[in-house]
Parts: sequence; structure tokens; C-alpha cells
Amino acid sequence: MHVIIGLGNPGKKYTGTRHNIGFELLEKLCYDYNITMKNSHRFNAYVGEGRIAGKAVLLVAPMTYMNLSGNAVRKVLQFYKRTPANIIVAYDDVNLPVGDIRVRERGSAAGQKGMVNIIENLRTDEFARIRMGIGNKPPGWTLSDYVLSKFVREELDDMFDGVAKAAEAVEQILQEGIVPAMNRHNKRMKPPKAVKEEKPTEIT
Repeated sequence: MHVIIGLGNPGKKYTGTRHNIGFELLEKLCYDYNITMKNSHRFNAYVGEGRIAGKAVLLVAPMTYMNLSGNAVRKVLQFYKRTPANIIVAYDDVNLPVGDIRVRERGSAAGQKGMVNIIENLRTDEFARIRMGIGNKPPGWTLSDYVLSKFVREELDDMFDGVAKAAEAVEQILQEGIVPAMNRHNKRMKPPKAVKEEKPTEIT
């Protein structure tokens, strides 16, 4: 069984924010494959079992807040007797344009706090991950304010396209393995869109 982990922050306050794009992927997988996720106090996460591309999977959305995501991931792996080789982690990346994704089989956290905590808890960075682009912060923004902001109207089509690509990457990893998924999805980045100086209007 593979464990698909989407990173984000719990609560309505964070719904639709850039930092929660990993949750958006889980929602799409639930919809596409008729999987229901339920709150588990044992893991401090929402979890749901099902099948994707004919493979048994467990979807996991940690409810620990981003910076402590590894606590939930470690508990899930211990309970289900899975290893880091059995997981795929999806999370936001400010170094990729909105709509772009990258598939990796290992690597550093590159400053993403949820990934930092997962690597610390699992004591390895040898696990598959899908980096989902949320765009770089505009001038004058702090990184924390930017990742906790919502996608603006002009970005929504690209955002949903990126979520669809990430879902396709999950399916391909399960069916064919990580290398074919990397070959398909790790193409040259599209040029970033021009960024306005002022804060854009958020979708509420």
C-alpha cells in the first residue's frame, strides 16, 4: 500500500491558500476515485483508504499544522508498517510557477517547513515527492504572508491545471514507478507571469 500525503494547514482560515495546495490534490483524488477521508485522532490527520490506478492507497492530510507534519506522517507509517519508500508527499513550492509541478525521488526540503519536519521525523529524505508550483512572492511581501494568501482570480485556471497534473503524476508513479513520472512531468518551466507591485485582490 502506498501512502499519499498532502500538506497544508487545518481550518477554514487556510482553505484555498497557497500553502494548502497539497490538500487540493487530496480532494481531487478523493473525487476521482470515490475515496472518503475521515478524521483520525490516533494520527492527528484525516485519512482515507481506497484504490488508485488499481493500487491500494492511503490518503493522509496531517492536521498538525504545516510545521509539524512529520509527527502525523511518522505515526501513520508506524501503525501501517510502511516505510519512506512507500510514500508520496505533495506540497507547495514557491520556486515553481503556478500550474507547474516537479516529481522527485529524493532530496532536501529546500526550506519548506512541512518537508523539513517530515525529513526530521523519518530521518531520511529518500522518498518520492511532488512539488506543486504556487509562484514566487511579489516584491514587498513576506514569504509567510504570501504562502498563506489565497490564489487570485487570474491564477485559478493554472492552479487547477497543476492539481490535475499532480494527480496524473500520482497515478503514473503507482502504475509505472517514479522515473517514468519524472520523465513525463519534469519539463522546462514556463516563464513566470509578470508580478504586480501591490497585493492582488484575493478570492474569498
